[in-house]
Amino acid sequence: MATLDKAKRIVVKIGSALLVDLNSGALRQQWLASLAQDIAWLRAKGIDVVIVSSGSIALGRAVLGLGPTALTLEQSQAAAAVGQIQLARAYEQHLAPHSVITAQVLVTLEDSSDRRRYLNSRATLGQLLLYGVVPIVNENDTVATDEIRYGDNDRLAAQIAVTVGADHLILLSDVDGFYSGNPKDDIAAIRFDTITELTPQIEAMAGDAGSGLSKGGMKTKLMAARMAMGAGCAMAITLGSPQNPLQTLLNGANSTWFLPSVDPNTARKKWISSLKPQGMVSIDAGALRALKAGRSLLPAGVTKISGSFSRGELVRILNDSDQDLGCGLIAFDSGEAQLILGCHTNEVENILGYASRGALIHRDDMVLQS
Repeated sequence: MATLDKAKRIVVKIGSALLVDLNSGALRQQWLASLAQDIAWLRAKGIDVVIVSSGSIALGRAVLGLGPTALTLEQSQAAAAVGQIQLARAYEQHLAPHSVITAQVLVTLEDSSDRRRYLNSRATLGQLLLYGVVPIVNENDTVATDEIRYGDNDRLAAQIAVTVGADHLILLSDVDGFYSGNPKDDIAAIRFDTITELTPQIEAMAGDAGSGLSKGGMKTKLMAARMAMGAGCAMAITLGSPQNPLQTLLNGANSTWFLPSVDPNTARKKWISSLKPQGMVSIDAGALRALKAGRSLLPAGVTKISGSFSRGELVRILNDSDQDLGCGLIAFDSGEAQLILGCHTNEVENILGYASRGALIHRDDMVLQS
């Protein structure tokens, strides 16, 4: 079974009902303080943490005096704009005493469906984690419309887990796992400890949304599980309301773990290999030695560029005898790659007019033939 003490990178999803009191609309300060303790505890163990948090609309509507009735799109966006400031400040204030730096990251569905935006999000989140920062991610409700919304933070959390290469995704929920039926209505419903395959029978057991502030339900959690498992990320559903919910989970609290068959790195390499090549890069003997030593491919080692491709698309990697060495996701489009062909990294900025990320193909985005 997956366990948090073996994790390297965790994404934690927090719903509105955990953060915000349903009656008063006030932030649940004591619970958030205990969560901050958990986050600091994980960071002290060297574990990267990303928080995907709802709550901005729920907080904002209370400040604006909006009642419990359904909000129009414009009202929701206004509430989100007001509440997002409070939400970010709350996390910052509770984590700062633990010497944990936070960052606010707002995304929409377009940021994952558009390749360039996805790569930018991945790079930004990766850099924040490299600095030891805890990103607080939420959907950008101030600009998102129905056409560009995730619609629920379960799937958003799974997408973020895929983006950052997390090995664990924790959904803090109002139920302590996945049941064969709704445990509130069916006393015979049983909880699953582990699920390794999302069969049609499992999917048929999923119910609908629960709390008044939550848009998610067990169906969306299974969608999140499918996405996470496909990326090699283990996902847990557990009760989020107790104090210190993450330490409670580690100490054996009821939960359901959805276990993948591969790890995130293997899943990513498999996904990369499944893409259709859009071009080719040929490399010299020095670059080949560097790749075999586990390094990234730099522009200086490239002798020829073929094909028309955009940043983030797959290209084949060939040696100087045109033998296929493997493939990778290229960090420049074909026009830029031609301009920096054979150049040293410190020359790239002057040629392109902007600071690049250095590698033509990063080692994490590369699959070499054995």
